[in-house]
Amino acid sequence: MRVGLFGGTFNPVHWGHLRSAEEIREMFDLTQVIFIPTNIPPHKESEEVVPAHHRLRMLDIALEDNPQFFTSDVELRRPGKSYSIETISHFKHKFGEELTPFFILGTDAFLEITSWKNYQELFSLCNFIVMNRPRYEVKELYQVIPTQVKRDFIYRPDEKRFMHSSHFSIYFMGVTPIDISSKSIRKLIRERRSIKYLLPEEVANYVRAHKFYRG
Repeated sequence: MRVGLFGGTFNPVHWGHLRSAEEIREMFDLTQVIFIPTNIPPHKESEEVVPAHHRLRMLDIALEDNPQFFTSDVELRRPGKSYSIETISHFKHKFGEELTPFFILGTDAFLEITSWKNYQELFSLCNFIVMNRPRYEVKELYQVIPTQVKRDFIYRPDEKRFMHSSHFSIYFMGVTPIDISSKSIRKLIRERRSIKYLLPEEVANYVRAHKFYRG
C-alpha cells in the first residue's frame, strides 16, 4: 500500500490543501491519502486554533466526495502535543510490512524540521514528499536538507530524489501554486470579508454556523 500521510492543523482546510494532495496522489500513484489533523500543534499559537474535533469534522466534510481521501483522528486520541514521529510509527504498526509510507508536507514546514521531535529518526521511517509552496523558491534543493543529516543522503538526479541510507527518500515536488492559506482565511473572517471560493462552500457554512475565527 502506497499511502500518503498528510498532517497539519487544517485550521480550516482549504482548496490549496485539497488540490495539492490530489496532485501528489496522482504523481506517486498513492492508494490513499490520509489527512491527519493535529491535536495540539507544537509550533502554532494555540489561541487561534479551533477545537480539534471541529477541524476533523471540517475535513470530513471537505473529503466526502473523494473515495481515495480519508481522515484519521489518531493525533486527537493522544493527549498533549502532536508529534509526527509518533503518528508515522502508528501507521507503520497499523498497516505492517505492506505499507510504503509517504509523509506529505510543504517546504515551509520542512525548513523547520530540525525543531521536530527526534527528527533525525524520521528519515529512516518513511519517504518525504516536500511540496514547493508559493513564496518558497528552493534554488538549491540540497541546501534545505539539515546539515546534521546531509551525509546520510545521496542525490539520484535521474529519479529526482535524495535517497537516505535507509533507502527511503525525500522528493521535492512542484504543485499548482494556489496561494491560499488558513491564516489569510482567518484574517478575512475577522475583518468580516468574503471567503467564498477559498475553501469548499460546505466548510465555509460550517465555519459560519459555529462563528469561528471572528476574534
